[in-house]
Amino acid sequence: MGDALTIEVRHEQDYAIVTAAGEIDVSTVTRMRECLFELAASGRPLVADLDQVSFIDSTGLAALVGTAKRATACGGSLYAVCGGPKIRQLFRLTGLDSRIPLFSTLDEALEAVAAGRATS
Repeated sequence: MGDALTIEVRHEQDYAIVTAAGEIDVSTVTRMRECLFELAASGRPLVADLDQVSFIDSTGLAALVGTAKRATACGGSLYAVCGGPKIRQLFRLTGLDSRIPLFSTLDEALEAVAAGRATS
């Protein structure tokens, strides 16, 4: 719980990008969840760029699951970006990679948004 979490939101015409950097854990997850849930309710595609996240615990993963559910319920979708092997492995181990489309780069995720390929 050492690294502070920074969250940046970028609104594009057809989607939003949330870039997180630092640690997503029990002490920082509330801000992240609130930000993601609000954007997911818009019904537009949402990209969570987790490439600069150094640590994510179960509360962070649960926030992503909740965001994916809310996005789907509102007619949108959630895409995740993570090139780092540690976080990618957590997605695989928890089965989250089958629920949320996971991409190695932001460009790949944006291509998928444009193509509407996500099946979350």
